Amino acid sequence: MAMGKIIFYEDKNFQGRSYETSSDCSDMSSFLSRCQSCRVESGCFMVYDRPNFMGNQFFMRRGEYSDSMSMMGMRDCIRSCRMIPMHRGQFRMKIYERENFGGQMHELMENCDNIMERFHMAECQSCQVLDGHWLMYEQPHYRGKMMYMKPGEYRSFREMGMGGTRFMSMKRIMDSM
Repeated sequence: MAMGKIIFYEDKNFQGRSYETSSDCSDMSSFLSRCQSCRVESGCFMVYDRPNFMGNQFFMRRGEYSDSMSMMGMRDCIRSCRMIPMHRGQFRMKIYERENFGGQMHELMENCDNIMERFHMAECQSCQVLDGHWLMYEQPHYRGKMMYMKPGEYRSFREMGMGGTRFMSMKRIMDSM
């Protein structure tokens, strides 16, 4: 399994103090006072605008982000990051219309760009990730706020701090992204 590596910089265009990691970091404030650019040298990461993997999330794959914070709308405030392990096997997720796995249920093995059109499902409020790693988006066609989902059970997005967010599309995280 390939390891990831990300380097954060205090200033735009990869200037100023830097912090490099190949793993999760729950609070970057002890390493950098702010973050205005970053470089993903390998792997994929989720970055968060609050410590402890909370708040708005943004998916980052290999590449250079010379003014990443204005591009992402995060106002230079990345506070934590999580490395996403690459998954080469099967992808499976069950999505549910209601909290606690209630209402309609549909199983996904492929990306879904619009749950309303594909399943006639108005919203998704809970899910079970059985295999692989997924991104869920609040709008169809993989737009809007996103949330990283690793294997596990998610009984209530509202209780996870995503109250009012309706997830309308889902995408598998793969090596070829």
